[in-house]
Amino acid sequence: MVEDRITDGTRIAQLLSSEVTGHGDDPYGRLAVTNADPDVEPTTDGAHAYDVALDGERLAAVYVQPDRVRVEVFDGLAAARREAGERGLRARPVGGRPPRLLVFVPDGAKTKRALDVLGAAADAATT
Repeated sequence: MVEDRITDGTRIAQLLSSEVTGHGDDPYGRLAVTNADPDVEPTTDGAHAYDVALDGERLAAVYVQPDRVRVEVFDGLAAARREAGERGLRARPVGGRPPRLLVFVPDGAKTKRALDVLGAAADAATT
């Protein structure tokens, strides 16, 4: 049996947005989608689709590429990196100011895993 995989970056970003806004329990209930661009078009470098805020402060930014989503996490980096590794998502730290962690979401089935990464970052950011 062949399963359809969602590998369209725009659709993956939409699914992740639904995951972020669809939970009421902590830490997910404290997350919100902000600065959304409903007309975002994917680019090779990644077009900014929206931010994910924790209690009103930007925790991450989501970028749409043609075949995936890139999530840039700005707080709780060590916890987010650990969680990404445990969930089988490719992640790499980026230096600079502010330092951040890039997490790649290659298909729609992995959006729940990306939500777990955001949850770990949120937990670490508030402790």
